[in-house]
Amino acid sequence: MEFRRIEPTGLAARAVDCYWIVKDDNSTRVKQKIIPDGYAEIIFHFGSPYRINLDGNWKEQGRRLLAGQITKHFFLENTGVVDIMGIKLKPTAPAHLFGIAMKDVVDKVIGLDKKIKIDVDNVDQCFNELCKDYPADHPADKAVEFIFSKKGMVTVASICKEVSVSERYLQQLFRKYVGVSPKFFARVVRFSYIFQLIKDKDPDWAQVVYEAGYYDQSHFIRNFKAFTGEDPSEYIFAEKNLANFFMKKNE
Repeated sequence: MEFRRIEPTGLAARAVDCYWIVKDDNSTRVKQKIIPDGYAEIIFHFGSPYRINLDGNWKEQGRRLLAGQITKHFFLENTGVVDIMGIKLKPTAPAHLFGIAMKDVVDKVIGLDKKIKIDVDNVDQCFNELCKDYPADHPADKAVEFIFSKKGMVTVASICKEVSVSERYLQQLFRKYVGVSPKFFARVVRFSYIFQLIKDKDPDWAQVVYEAGYYDQSHFIRNFKAFTGEDPSEYIFAEKNLANFFMKKNE
């Protein structure tokens, strides 16, 4: 399976974290786990469609998709050759660009509204155009950026202080522009930071626990299992799969 990540240019970087491409000419069916990383995505399938299992039931996906914030792992399975292009959007981007209420798409992968026009042959140019009127210094964006800058190791009170809003207003902002609460979003960001810390096949777990800001190892294990369904010592961080490609940004 071939994985490729492409950085956005110019104004597109306001809304896009990266573009990504996954291809595989081998039509053998492979079930893969997807885990939360804090981003929304637009996905186009040019090869065979995928099957998805979000709630215990398998169903075939469409070819133009929007994925909101996910709060738990789920499974995908190819039905043939793989040819996918994805747009990893910053958490607030679907709300800003397309008016999507993000609370309505939590734990959902839905068909992309036909009114959302994206030129897949010139996707970066398309997002440069879309981002011409992207809001500057929006409080939801400032809060999200603060959480990312602190690797999720923040309190709701510290976010409110940084953005100069009340806790009630912060909660409202996150429901509309992110989908999940600021506290939960910070949990996801801190969890995803683990994947940047794991550099070796046999990591120093005590150091990882400390650097990721967990109280103790049991707290770390509970959080890791909540998002992946696995013990961190059993998870294969080096495996070349969709989950690790999405989580390990520098590879």
